[in-house]
Amino acid sequence: MKKHRKSVLIASVSLFCLTGAGSAFAQETQVDELVVTGIRASLQQSLETKRKADAIVDSVTAEDVGKFPNTNVAEALTMVPGVTVDRQFGQGEKVSILGTDPALNRTLLNGQTVASADWFILDSPGRTFNYALLAPQIVGRVDIYKTPEARIDEGSIGGTVIVSTRKPFDLKAGIIAGSVGYLYNDRSKKGDFQGALMGSWKNQAETIGVALSVQKATDQLRRDGVETYGTMAANQWAGGNPDNPVDSRNNGCLTTCAATLTANLGARSPNAFGTSFFEQERDRLTYTGSVQFRPNDQLELEFNWLKIKADYDNLNQSMYAFQGNTWNSLGALTGLTVNNGVVTKASFHNALSVLDVQYREAEMNSDTYDFRGKWKGDGWDLSGNAGISKADGGTKRQVFLEFLNWADYTVDISGSPGNPGQLTYANNVQGNPAAFATDPGWSGNLVTKPTKDEEKYAQADFGLDLDGVIKRVEVGYKFRRHETSQEYAGIAITGVAAPASLFAPSTVPGNYLRGFGSNDQMRGRFRIDGDSMVDYVTGGKWLAPGQTMPKPSIFAAPEFTAGNWAIQEDINAVYAQANVEAGELRGNFGVRYVHTGVDSSGYVCNPGSACSGPADWGWKSSSKSYDNFLPSVNLAYNLREDLILRFAAAQVIARPNYADMTNFFQLSDGILIGSGGNPNLDPYKSSNFNFSAEWYFQPQAILAAEFFYKDISNYILQQTAPEQYFNQSQGRVTTYQISRPHNAGSADVKGVSFAYQQNYAYGLGLLANYTYADGSGQDGAPLPFNSKHQVNLSPFYENGPVQVRATYTWRSKYFTGVDRGDDMFVRAYKSVDVSGTYNFTKNVSLTVAGMNLTDSEYFAYANTPALPRGVYKTGRKYMATLNLTF
Repeated sequence: MKKHRKSVLIASVSLFCLTGAGSAFAQETQVDELVVTGIRASLQQSLETKRKADAIVDSVTAEDVGKFPNTNVAEALTMVPGVTVDRQFGQGEKVSILGTDPALNRTLLNGQTVASADWFILDSPGRTFNYALLAPQIVGRVDIYKTPEARIDEGSIGGTVIVSTRKPFDLKAGIIAGSVGYLYNDRSKKGDFQGALMGSWKNQAETIGVALSVQKATDQLRRDGVETYGTMAANQWAGGNPDNPVDSRNNGCLTTCAATLTANLGARSPNAFGTSFFEQERDRLTYTGSVQFRPNDQLELEFNWLKIKADYDNLNQSMYAFQGNTWNSLGALTGLTVNNGVVTKASFHNALSVLDVQYREAEMNSDTYDFRGKWKGDGWDLSGNAGISKADGGTKRQVFLEFLNWADYTVDISGSPGNPGQLTYANNVQGNPAAFATDPGWSGNLVTKPTKDEEKYAQADFGLDLDGVIKRVEVGYKFRRHETSQEYAGIAITGVAAPASLFAPSTVPGNYLRGFGSNDQMRGRFRIDGDSMVDYVTGGKWLAPGQTMPKPSIFAAPEFTAGNWAIQEDINAVYAQANVEAGELRGNFGVRYVHTGVDSSGYVCNPGSACSGPADWGWKSSSKSYDNFLPSVNLAYNLREDLILRFAAAQVIARPNYADMTNFFQLSDGILIGSGGNPNLDPYKSSNFNFSAEWYFQPQAILAAEFFYKDISNYILQQTAPEQYFNQSQGRVTTYQISRPHNAGSADVKGVSFAYQQNYAYGLGLLANYTYADGSGQDGAPLPFNSKHQVNLSPFYENGPVQVRATYTWRSKYFTGVDRGDDMFVRAYKSVDVSGTYNFTKNVSLTVAGMNLTDSEYFAYANTPALPRGVYKTGRKYMATLNLTF
């Protein structure tokens, strides 16, 4: 993989946000000027935010300027009761709240959407927020609204995360804060410098202020894995595939093998099994700017800017036995073992193996411009907010070559989950690059898959202060236009018979698959040089004499054409909210009316055509609109000075993922499966009820319990059904199993969370929480990303110049979706992080941190842990950071 080294920048924080007391102008809780230092001070501020809020809110506050509790914002949120993160690539990227899918939660930056793009080629634009793109140094506080208010943007069933960045009026005049650090990964054996710098100025009268920041982070990730690519029924080896009616019992599967096969035709087996070697350099550069102008007590103006430039180039090399290949392996079975309906071991003679090598240049660029203004009258205020956030990214270029081999091998997954599997060859081809060569019929491809995302917004809000029980009335209007699109084009590489030995092969590092318990063949497999492969393909060395390099085309393959689509979503919303207070009772109630209009466009193959050229496709559009009235109420009652009871109820919605609403589909001719979108999806709807009790039994301490219930309708799940399409490989129409999203009926999530926080003597303290979330869909079906149990423990010590904090998180298994007819789950996951800071002076400190110290295993499986789908380890990370503040 090419390494694009950039000079180390010393960078960091500050941004824009305008808080407003109970106003959609800021969409967050008003706080006074905040100077936070140390663990205890940040925890105290978080408790104060929670205690004063009318809704059920949890908060995480920075320990100092540019010093958020974790190097990843999502990881810091795990200490909030009911918040879990998914770590498929070793760090928190997707956040779930109260047992709901990440797509059913919203993340807002200072109350507004931030456009983003996905780097992974298999991801399509959705509504989840990738926290790996958010520099923690720019964050001052994160509030998690578990119950909605009418003034806050709709679109969340689980909860709304509002990330607040720092403004010049929040900071001391003339402050300069910077940091320089070094991050090391013990699996990749690589390290990089990190840097941050922030400067802020305001005049003595605080009528004008400016803050600027820059932050750079580099992370060289390596992910080792054992993978399977879908599952198949054993009857495929006995002629169960009507498009390839081979019967292994008439070939090498004789006597005992044939009897076992005949008796277990419904048993499930990996369709393919092997190892993955994934490398990625993540480079992120973040700029922020904020200008505040307050010429008098009535007028406030603010302009904010955020720019993110992130490169996510990666190289993946998967080497696997393809024992379920329709033409090359179904007749090669020689023996099998079946336990509890799973083919735990199978042997093959002269069957197909594959080395897939994919080099991807990926990026994400985002620019956000936000302007706010507010006028304060006598007992009333009027505010306005307008801005644009736009992003582009995705896969700029993928170079893919596929190398084939035929050999005798055995696939053994009988040790799963403890040992997720072994692949053993009669002759060790895993260490022989000359044994794998590209097929001249189809050798690979070169593709581009860029995406664009943009949101324009404008809103106006009016607030009126009153006497009596109703203390304040707020009304407002907001318009949002969100446009997102994907382009997909490529060329097929054909006529090449190149051995893998042509591309500077070498043996994988000595610590490859450390912790997997796999055999020596897998641990000693070869890899090729990505740069050499890219030069070969892009330099046209594979072309016949006289040929010129073709240009990528959207019509080169059906999956390319269908992958071109665009969505425009217009949202008009009005709201009215009243803030009330009567004695010990306070809160708010209101209603939000929303009209949503969606235009979905994309290429659709004409019925009965071969889907092989421009004449076979048409650009088609469809429209859908819907209206929603969303009432909400939040009440808090001070039963005693130290005991607060809360109740909340609301109607909420969550819109379908953008990619799910398209005409997109893709086909895998070799195994007759595919996936696609559905333009007719309705939004999720839910009736949410929450009740909590908070006991502040001593200063900076809390014991709390929250009960929640979500009654969800129109739940969207993937469903698989047969559809017929033209098969390019066979030259005829065949039946595929196509997975598409559908409104699958009703679902509910119910549970309780407990939270405890207290400071002890001698500088010790503890945060702890437990959440039980029981979610199920139609007929008891599991819900995506719902872990029934979650535990978080974070002891800390702070005394004099020393601060030490440890964090332990554990979540039980969870369902992630349906893939190729299989229910996909992730096993229980745990992690341990530790950090320590020594303050040499009030301006100079050193922080050392260890992340993922248990080198935790991400274990995804199909239906049962005996059928692993993807088992990965990404290594431990160690970081040292020198912080300077002037």
